[in-house]
Amino acid sequence: MTAYLVTIAVLVSISALIGLGLNIQWGLCGLVNFGVVGFFSLSAYSAALISLYTDSTALGLIGAMLVSAGFSALLALLAIRLSDDYLAIVTLGFGELVRLVLLNESWLTGGALGISAIPQPLESLTAGFEYNKVYALLCLAALAVVFIVAELLTRSPFGRLLRAVRDDDTVAAALGKNVLLQRVKAFAIGGAMIGVAGTLHAYYLTYIDPSQFTPIVTAYAFMAVIAGGRGSNTGLLIGAGSIMLLLEGSRFLKDFISIFDGTQLAAFRLAMIGVGIIALLICRPQGLIREPQLIIKSNLTKE
Repeated sequence: MTAYLVTIAVLVSISALIGLGLNIQWGLCGLVNFGVVGFFSLSAYSAALISLYTDSTALGLIGAMLVSAGFSALLALLAIRLSDDYLAIVTLGFGELVRLVLLNESWLTGGALGISAIPQPLESLTAGFEYNKVYALLCLAALAVVFIVAELLTRSPFGRLLRAVRDDDTVAAALGKNVLLQRVKAFAIGGAMIGVAGTLHAYYLTYIDPSQFTPIVTAYAFMAVIAGGRGSNTGLLIGAGSIMLLLEGSRFLKDFISIFDGTQLAAFRLAMIGVGIIALLICRPQGLIREPQLIIKSNLTKE
């Protein structure tokens, strides 16, 4: 039971990290990114390759964040001037492009066989301890750091500027703000956060292949942001945790519902989440926790 709870903690942490990145990009800045799984897989492979060639998991993490942030910024520069619909299509195409590269460039990625024997951080320093527990604490610590960074950004002048760009970019540009630069920054920062998630995924499994990175990863990220409340980092944590707990906890339904086979049960679990999100949005359209609002107080004096 303890091992299962540790696994849940790792999965929730990784899911929440992906959601925090998307929340910066879409929730805060309004940039639709349907290629989340592309950046997730790109960072996982980057961390695996760098750590294998350098024998340093720290360099793997830094490299994965830089690669994910760099490609995010590049994609933003190329496609950010497009309208929301076209930007979504471009990011979706990027995710598919990354999948094809990972699958076919076997000289670099191992192709369908993937990459194995990926080193794990702090493994040599945890002799005598259950490593999975240590790794779960490491994932939770990484989540805490990224959450604090996201909260500071959200409540900073930069975060308020991103919300202004999201709500009305024309007005923001008229006030002298560089809208393109702010969007590129938001996309890059979100990409770096997704890079942390991809790194933790690779280090936890010690083996990655293209089959692990499916579009459902992107769907889960959007579900978490929508359920938690677009623009709310605290709500995102609750949304991501609830979805992952529901997904993993519902695995035990097969012990009580015998009319479904494995495939039907998987579809039923996804349907449960979909119905739950629809019901939530009907009752609370803003999500579980409303986005933080800027309150300006002014003292009016009577003449």
